[in-house]
Amino acid sequence: MLAEVLIFLPSIARFRADYMLERLKQAQIAALVQLAADEMVSPELEAELLRNAEVYNVVLRRNDVRQLVLSSPVPGAVSGNYDLRTAGPWELIRDAVMTLVERENRIVRVIGNPVQEGGQLIEITMQTEPLRKAMVRYGGRILYLSALISAVTAVLLFIAAQKLIVQPIRRVVRHMQLYAEAPEDARRVIAPVAELEEMRVAEEALASLQTQLTGALRQKERLAQLGGAVAKISHDLRNILTTAQLFADRIEDSADPVVARSAPKLVNSISRAVALCESTLAFGKAEEPPPQLSRFALRPLVEEMIEGEGLAEAVPMIGPVALTEGAAPAGLVSCLIDVPPGLTLRADREQLYRVLSNLIRNARQALEATGVPGMIELSAGEGEAEWWIRVGDTGPGLPQKARENLFSAFQGGARKGGTGLGLAISSELVRGHGGRLELVRSDADGTEFMIHLPKETMDADT
Repeated sequence: MLAEVLIFLPSIARFRADYMLERLKQAQIAALVQLAADEMVSPELEAELLRNAEVYNVVLRRNDVRQLVLSSPVPGAVSGNYDLRTAGPWELIRDAVMTLVERENRIVRVIGNPVQEGGQLIEITMQTEPLRKAMVRYGGRILYLSALISAVTAVLLFIAAQKLIVQPIRRVVRHMQLYAEAPEDARRVIAPVAELEEMRVAEEALASLQTQLTGALRQKERLAQLGGAVAKISHDLRNILTTAQLFADRIEDSADPVVARSAPKLVNSISRAVALCESTLAFGKAEEPPPQLSRFALRPLVEEMIEGEGLAEAVPMIGPVALTEGAAPAGLVSCLIDVPPGLTLRADREQLYRVLSNLIRNARQALEATGVPGMIELSAGEGEAEWWIRVGDTGPGLPQKARENLFSAFQGGARKGGTGLGLAISSELVRGHGGRLELVRSDADGTEFMIHLPKETMDADT
């Protein structure tokens, strides 16, 4: 529309100026006829000359003399003067718009330069109604032509948009739908063919994404098959080891001193193998149900878990000596509980019990491996957005290799013979609550884990 305006207004202004110049030219010819006839033109011929020129009066200035060459009765007073000799573009556009807007027929005086140096200037008196009608007809032709050009342009743009944008987008969508039906089929990966650079970049990015996803799905499928095979082997091996464990228990009662000394080692080895099979089977099922959230007091759950692990609760004391002196005489490891009695949180009680039990068990095993008394501290609190539970110990810390893959199954085991499944499962359970399990520190002074549980629940309708 802006282009149409920029084209239409100068065109209509130019047409108006040409129309007036044409009237001046015809009026000059009529004046020259009058002068050539040596003022012997009859009134009838003079009227015909003025009528053909569509003017009322013709004034011609020659040799500094202003002369009324042709004249006829003017039906009204002159209401405007237009000097085409000094009119600029903006003035011509303004006068053209005013002529189109004004519907009243007016008498105007037009001044211009004679053609072929036929004098110094020429003036004519004319009415605006014929000029306005001619401008309307010309404007109609311009608008019709513009509409035709716009229609052709629109069709060309539509065809170009269909070919360069719409069809490539439909092709991409169709490939995405086909790929979604069978993402493992490499034949359904899109082949970039778009001519438009932006669409080609998008197709190349989609092809790269589909290729990577197909490869990942193939790898996941192989791993799933491998996991299924490992699960079957673990199941059969567990049965075999269980039988072996029964016989090993009987060997402990042997009167042979050598056998009696070797039996505990054999039983421990078989027990670790059985535990590994059971952990592998539990992890391979991947059937953890979603958490059943409910509000409950944390302190009773912690006390129940500590009692179930066979740990004695230490008496809180001040100073570094308290961590050792507070230990129960019955064992090397004791537990200090710093959980407010009135602290309640919203979580799955059974799953949180498993998480805390895994962390406490790992800490106890790490402390027992050192052979010196140690302390496990379990504290909890809440902020505006979350609850937090801290589990720390005074053990030797985790090895660097264990810290790098701490929450990865079969990779994050810090204890010889461990599988690393405990922390992987614990992290998965905490993520199921929308929270996170993180390692805060692990150095020579001990290891500290932190559980973060959000207070806000996700609502799919918001």
